[in-house]
Amino acid sequence: MAKTSSVEKNEKRRKLVDRYAAKRAALKAIIMDQDKPIEERFRAQLKLAALPRNSAKNRIRNRCEVTGRPRAYYRKLKMSRVALRELGNNGLVPGLVKSSW
Repeated sequence: MAKTSSVEKNEKRRKLVDRYAAKRAALKAIIMDQDKPIEERFRAQLKLAALPRNSAKNRIRNRCEVTGRPRAYYRKLKMSRVALRELGNNGLVPGLVKSSW
């Protein structure tokens, strides 16, 4: 099980990303628009830099929803390999069979 503080910190980041997503997208559109004057684009860049760092989408860490483990994460299942194996052995994941040869 991961530290509770790490999981909570990641949840806080998710909320910040949701809150600032529209504002970040608008500022990025201004920055990338080559037709706008350079001064306006630079002001937009400064405003984007003033936003909280944790409001950037790439700061979110994929974590297992069962254990909070940050590594060996399956995106499709939203859980780690360890949790998947444990649930599979208990027969809680439909279609998952423990292999043996």
